[in-house]
Amino acid sequence: MADLSTDVRTIKGIGEQRAKSLEKLGIRTLRDLISWFPRRYEDRTILRPIAELPPDEPACCAAMVAASPSVTHVRRGMELVKLRAVDESGALDVTFFNQTWLKNNLHLGETYIFYGRAEGHGSRRKMTSPVVEPEGRREVTGRIVPVYPLTAGVSQLVLRRSIRQGLDSCADILPDILPDSVRREHYLCHVGYAFENIHFPESPEALDLARRRLAFEELFLFAIGLRRLRNRRVTVSVPPCAAVDMDIFYKSLPFTLTAAQRRCVDEALADMASGTPMNRLCQGDVGSGKTMVAAACVYYAVKNGRQAALMAPTEILAQQHYAGLAPLLEDLGIRCALLTGSTPAKAKKSVSAQLAAGQIDFAIGTHALITGGVAYANLGLVITDEQHRFGVGQRAALIAKGCRPHTLVMSATPIPRTLALILYGDLDVSVIDQLPPGRRAVETYTVPGSYHPRLYGFIRKQVSEGRQAYVVCPMVSENEDLPDERKAVTEYARMLQTQALPDLRVAFVHGKMKPREKEAVMAAFSAHETDVLVSTTVIEVGVDVPNASLMIIENAERFGLSQLHQLRGRVGRGPHQSYCVLVSDSRNEETRQRLKVMTKTSDGFKIAEEDLRLRGPGDFFGQRQHGLPGLRIADIGCDTGLLKEAQTAAAELLDADPDLTTCPAMAERVRDLFTQAADTLN
Repeated sequence: MADLSTDVRTIKGIGEQRAKSLEKLGIRTLRDLISWFPRRYEDRTILRPIAELPPDEPACCAAMVAASPSVTHVRRGMELVKLRAVDESGALDVTFFNQTWLKNNLHLGETYIFYGRAEGHGSRRKMTSPVVEPEGRREVTGRIVPVYPLTAGVSQLVLRRSIRQGLDSCADILPDILPDSVRREHYLCHVGYAFENIHFPESPEALDLARRRLAFEELFLFAIGLRRLRNRRVTVSVPPCAAVDMDIFYKSLPFTLTAAQRRCVDEALADMASGTPMNRLCQGDVGSGKTMVAAACVYYAVKNGRQAALMAPTEILAQQHYAGLAPLLEDLGIRCALLTGSTPAKAKKSVSAQLAAGQIDFAIGTHALITGGVAYANLGLVITDEQHRFGVGQRAALIAKGCRPHTLVMSATPIPRTLALILYGDLDVSVIDQLPPGRRAVETYTVPGSYHPRLYGFIRKQVSEGRQAYVVCPMVSENEDLPDERKAVTEYARMLQTQALPDLRVAFVHGKMKPREKEAVMAAFSAHETDVLVSTTVIEVGVDVPNASLMIIENAERFGLSQLHQLRGRVGRGPHQSYCVLVSDSRNEETRQRLKVMTKTSDGFKIAEEDLRLRGPGDFFGQRQHGLPGLRIADIGCDTGLLKEAQTAAAELLDADPDLTTCPAMAERVRDLFTQAADTLN
């Protein structure tokens, strides 16, 4: 009998090559295979007459082949199979590309189910490359069909058939790790029913039951793991920091901190004085003053005889932090240094030696802070800016340079608390929920593509007043029939420079450029050596150009709201009124409503909540957050209530059985899930 750790190559049809493809998806065992959940479903249960097939969405019809399929050779490597199928309402002309085997599989006079997008109107319709199977088979039609994330070499059909075999192999050995009392109290189905109906749902109701059970289990395991991590952290002790007269620091500032900033500072200092390592996330909108909270923590740590380090994701951001913080802190007797990839070798060696000797109190830099040769005399505070831009290993490497240092993570991406719990797990959360007085809101508009001539005129007007502008093109994935980001950005920049704005200085930057090239382009824009910067979302983090007053975002519907808000935060950083224009020709009503949210509020937390409500957490930052294991089925945007249920149930179980001695299978699953994360959290 198979067990869940059995290699997927035991499944019929999965040989060495296909196993290698599946491994790219992280599928190696039967457990991995049956836990590869669909990303969406297609309801193929409803049959429509040919004449009533909707023109804008895929649908099913049952039709009889009325003319034998014919094969046409269009050119080398391109063959078309064509046939006509009919029902009582009309005729359907069907074309298949490079599927010549269908000529002998689709027989005159027999009825088949066709699933695809119909073109045309009335009783004569067309359909290109539909899914097709004989009436009554019900493998790919006549049911709710799962749609899975794929990789090269693995088709939907292969994956569905493999998962079917996998479920059949281990249906009797799936462990139900939830205690019966928890399952009954929260009205959850058995695990076998859940796995069967998440992949092959009998009905929408069965799918809902399956999804609820599996989402609850996932959130329950997270809640148990996070609580145990937190409990473990409390048992780690470090020398508590002594009281420091913070008024000296506050009076040295050229402005007064907001109440929200003071609250965040107080929360952080209380952590550092507690005798256990601080592990805190400080989040707030762009311009809310997170850096000053970090500066207060640095002052407090250094006055307690400890060193501090701040790691930023880009050189230009590290330089901006250094330019802003070093003069302030050096006036207070704190010795500062900058360490980045472009620091000359001789200077790098000198800074490293001074850090090791304790002659530098505060190091600001990029990942250069964690290169092998850099050592610290007494690193007591680690600050990471825009944490989601770093992998777990980088943050862990900086923490490892000290002995259980306090950790402060800064993020300008507003995250609803429920999502912060999952993304940052073991961190306490501080929120700066007010902006400094006098900061102007960025005026935001949505316009169709036909406005481009007016937009170019507006760019010219802003530049004539001494300002600068960004134009952002969406990132384009490689499997779409659109140019890649490099081509999209360079061609747009060339068009602006040669046609629309030949009298202005236009530059471009994209993610495929070498880091040094990107830094140079951004530095030139920052120095006002260019007027217009055409970019992908690479400028989302790490450019502070107070003179930039206009942000134009092309194909805005392709971005999440939180990402649009981050991009908008690149302007409005100076004294000038700033503008953000979202360009979209989408006619989708939901998309229009989503973009409208941006024109109505500048509150990043409201936008983040709306983004979660509309999209689910998805890829909240535009790239995957590394650290805690990813959610496979739960959706924090939609499952907030379920998360609270799971947290309550987890707390009750751990209060009664802290070591999970009565639930060994669950203890093992939690251990597996958190093996990687546990090493990176204090």
